[in-house]
Amino acid sequence: MAKAEFDTPQLKGIPVIPHLQPGAMAHSRPFVAKAEHQEPLGFPGELVDDWKTKAIDKMGELLTKYRALPVFLDACVKCGACTDKCHYYLGTADPKNMPVARQDLLRKVYRRYFTFAGKHFPKLVGAVELSEEVIEDWYRYYHQCSECRRCSVYCPYGIDTAEITMAGREILAHIGIGQKYSNEIIGKVHKIGNNLGLPRPALEDTLEGLEEEVEEDLGVKIRYPVDEKGADVLLVTPSADFFAEPHVDGLIGYGKVFHQAGISWTLSSYASEAANFGIFIGNYENMQKVAMRIRQAALDLGVKRIVVGECGHAWRVAYSFWNTLIGPFDFLDPKYPVPQHVCEFTYDLLQKGALKLDKAANDDKVVTFHDSCNVSRGSRMGDFPGGQFVIPREIIKASCNHYVDMAAETIHENTFCCGGGGGLLTDDLTELRVKGAVPRMEALKRVIDEDGVTHMAAICAICKSQFTKVLPFFGMGMDMIISVHQLVGDALVLGAEH
Repeated sequence: MAKAEFDTPQLKGIPVIPHLQPGAMAHSRPFVAKAEHQEPLGFPGELVDDWKTKAIDKMGELLTKYRALPVFLDACVKCGACTDKCHYYLGTADPKNMPVARQDLLRKVYRRYFTFAGKHFPKLVGAVELSEEVIEDWYRYYHQCSECRRCSVYCPYGIDTAEITMAGREILAHIGIGQKYSNEIIGKVHKIGNNLGLPRPALEDTLEGLEEEVEEDLGVKIRYPVDEKGADVLLVTPSADFFAEPHVDGLIGYGKVFHQAGISWTLSSYASEAANFGIFIGNYENMQKVAMRIRQAALDLGVKRIVVGECGHAWRVAYSFWNTLIGPFDFLDPKYPVPQHVCEFTYDLLQKGALKLDKAANDDKVVTFHDSCNVSRGSRMGDFPGGQFVIPREIIKASCNHYVDMAAETIHENTFCCGGGGGLLTDDLTELRVKGAVPRMEALKRVIDEDGVTHMAAICAICKSQFTKVLPFFGMGMDMIISVHQLVGDALVLGAEH
């Protein structure tokens, strides 16, 4: 069991709505970004002197810029449909982690400065002045939201708490109170091209070592190329795939699929990162700047298509935003979708009979699948509704003989967040991450106890990293979490005839 300075919640085996514990997570706040993390993103290096004026001005700008934001702030009737839908509320019992209460942190200020009733009769509508105490609450609780959007599935008005969280974070960053973890990572991408700050020589050495390891293991030379002009496919994948477990096993699987299909591919040292933390801080300028590197890499390398690796929010940004952020893609081959998820790519090959898989290779596993939030509720795959749920499962079922789904209310569009998304995958938020994982751990424990599940597959780099961290807190092995393309790679029959 992992050790911690907090009590790990006990899994009950059934969903339990907790009794309210006001202030239970008021102590939780991530490290604040320093000037060297803020300034490369265009934000002030420290709290500005006229922070109140600038915060209100920025809110006014966002209310005009993002048409959904004032709708979400005005529409809520406090019906309570969202209150028990947030994994952080279920795990922490802090009432400010109810989606409606987290929204109200911003809504109360919005009403005070941007509505008639709030300006003239503030007490009647719950409007409050912007103060240092309010700003501190914003920083605490807008970093206790993973922007997973589960609450929006259950809201009768479709209010998207994530949009309000993103607005709150953007206002904070613009007055000099940014989050260190996310902003430092975005700065590395701007400067070097990936979240890790991994320069080209280190990337090349890593991939060469991977080629040697795979050849030694299989007796087959499978390439993991970088910056090869004229390749058919540019693969953009989360940089965790280059070194972390179980991510790297997914990268090995991608390479095996490309090799067996006879399709040339390459990574880019200039854009060696699929992840885009710009969405986490709610700043589309930084999101566009990160995404633009991928467009430029595709142009420079002269590829025919772009394939996105296993990363939840990377796929959401690509699927939902690339067209307007960095399109059009008229320089790519029109036969292929832009973007294309690696699961779509592999599924298409399986449908055509271009790959042969030996399910028995994974007979040591009973597998379940964790639907990642951004894939489930912010994107889709394939050319049919619900493809983002069907395609990964079909790939898993083609790769192994033993598959079990978790409870219906915890998967597909109802999926629970891993607890570490939205820019919260940092050790200074370990307590939040562990408690936020409780609903998923409850569902996982049930299929372990009832169906003998041994492994949980995922197609999100953050989910994989989060689960390797939190599974031991609940007495489960960190190696339970695996990549979907690890299953594919282990089952793939290599040979010239396929």
